[in-house]
Amino acid sequence: MVFKEGTFHGEIPEHFDGPHPAVLETAVADALAAAGTLDPSDVAVTSENGVIYLTGRVGSLEEVARAIEIARSVPGVRAVESALVAG
Repeated sequence: MVFKEGTFHGEIPEHFDGPHPAVLETAVADALAAAGTLDPSDVAVTSENGVIYLTGRVGSLEEVARAIEIARSVPGVRAVESALVAG
């Protein structure tokens, strides 16, 4: 996973709504890794405006559904868009 540098330092700007995308991406990636019910090593997690985008490959359709469920459960996630492939 690639971590992005913060785009601001100090206090969060007034117009900023929600957690920083890099913080949210890390939280989702950590939740996927800790779940133990899927192999997230080929999954990329990106975030924009609270929407999580999952791309990559997992082992089965059940793992796709589980990854989406786990991502949705992370605080601050507004929606999940998946382009995960099974197999």
